[in-house]
Amino acid sequence: MKAGRKRQVLTEKESVIMNMLWSRGPLFVREMLEAYSEPRPHFNTVATTVRILEEKGYVAHEVLGGSHRFYAVADKNDFRDRSLAEVIRNYFDNSYKSAVSALAEEEKISVDELREIIEIIENRNRKS
Repeated sequence: MKAGRKRQVLTEKESVIMNMLWSRGPLFVREMLEAYSEPRPHFNTVATTVRILEEKGYVAHEVLGGSHRFYAVADKNDFRDRSLAEVIRNYFDNSYKSAVSALAEEEKISVDELREIIEIIENRNRKS
């Protein structure tokens, strides 16, 4: 990310491209386009989104044979942590307990998964 810039949340289109770059590594725009399922966006839409990500400092490029191959500069974990924190803050009154409760109520998380989470927390507390 460029110095002095406020951290921004990714748009849906930007998230798709960043996830491609994080999972697949450096890509040309045409390779990104091929990775989309139908209906695919227009080439110019993808190219514009990649340039916006580059302007924000999340993506950089290298020139290969007259073409630009783009790669992620931003760390996926930074976005994951920041995005999760923002969702918790905006939709759950900054309560992680409320977020987990909502997942349980909607059956998005199982009792076994909750037990695993409790075990992780207990093990972490034992090590501290």
